[in-house]
Amino acid sequence: MEKISFKSESSNYIKGVCYILISALCFALMAASVRLSGDVPFVQKTFFRNLIAFVIAFCALIVQGNKKGFKTLKIPGGGLKFLFLRSICGTLGIFGNFYAIDHLILSDASILNKMSPFFSVIGCFFLLGESIPLIPMMAIITAFGGAMLVVKPSFDFSQNFASFAGLVSGIGAGIAYASIRKLGTLKCNGKVIIAFFSLFSIMCSIPFMLISYEPMSLYQTSCLIMAGVFAAGGQFTITAAYFAAPASKISIFDYFQVIFAAGLGFLLFGQKADILSIIGYAVIISMAIVNFIYNRKKLSASAVQKSEPSEKDHKED
Repeated sequence: MEKISFKSESSNYIKGVCYILISALCFALMAASVRLSGDVPFVQKTFFRNLIAFVIAFCALIVQGNKKGFKTLKIPGGGLKFLFLRSICGTLGIFGNFYAIDHLILSDASILNKMSPFFSVIGCFFLLGESIPLIPMMAIITAFGGAMLVVKPSFDFSQNFASFAGLVSGIGAGIAYASIRKLGTLKCNGKVIIAFFSLFSIMCSIPFMLISYEPMSLYQTSCLIMAGVFAAGGQFTITAAYFAAPASKISIFDYFQVIFAAGLGFLLFGQKADILSIIGYAVIISMAIVNFIYNRKKLSASAVQKSEPSEKDHKED
C-alpha cells in the first residue's frame, strides 16, 4: 500500500508541476493579449477577462452536471468562506495588477505581481498547516532574484498608490492560490471555484465600468476576448495544480511566466533579451530543477521510511 501511496503522491506532484507550467503560459498569453488591446480602462479589461472565463466555466458546469449529476457541483461544508476568500483576494489581485500595468513601468508591475509565490506558500502554512522546507523556500527566493534580472525593476516608486496596487496584486494572488489549495482539500469542484470567482469579479467590475466605459474597436474587443480565453485556461490549470500538490513544492514554477512572457515579447513586440535577462532565465530554470530534484528525493525517502516497518513485520510473520 505504501508503494501505491508513493506512486500516487509522486504522480500528483508531476501533475501539479505540469499544470502550473501550462497556467504560466496561459497567463503570459493573457497578459500579451491585454497589452495588444491598447488603451482601455483597467476595470474594463478586468470585466471582459472574467466574463469570458465565467461563460466557459459555467458551460463546463452544465456539461458536468448533465453527465454526473448536479450534486457533484455542491459546495462542501466550510467551503463557502474560502470561496469568498479566493474571490475577494483574486479580484483585488487582478484589479491591482491591471492598475499597476496602466500606471507603472511594466517591469515594476510585473515584479510586484511575482510576489505571489511567497504569499501562496505562507498562505498555505496558515490555512492548511503545510510546512515551509528551507531548500524550496531558498529556491523560490533565488528564482525571484532571477526574475528581477529579467524584468529589471526601476524601483522608482514615486507613484505610491500604483506601487501599492502592484504589491496588493501579488499578495492577493498568493492568498487566492492558497485558498484554492484549501478548497481542494475540502473536495470542492474546481469548476465551481472558477465560476464563483469569475462571477464575483464581474459583479465588482460593473459599477466602475459603467462610470469609465470607453467604446472599443473590433480589434480591441477581439484581444480582450482572447485574454478571457487564456485567463480561463490559466484558471483551470492553476486550480488543478494546487489541487494536486502543496504550494511549497510547485509555486516556484510560476516564475516560468516571466520566461514565457519574454518569449512572447520577442515574437509579438520584437523585444530582445540582454545578457542579464539570459542570466535570469538560467537562474529561474536552475532553481526549478533544484526544487524538482529535492522534492522527488523527499518523496522517495518518505516512501522508503514508510515501507521499512511493513517489510520488517512481514519477516517476523
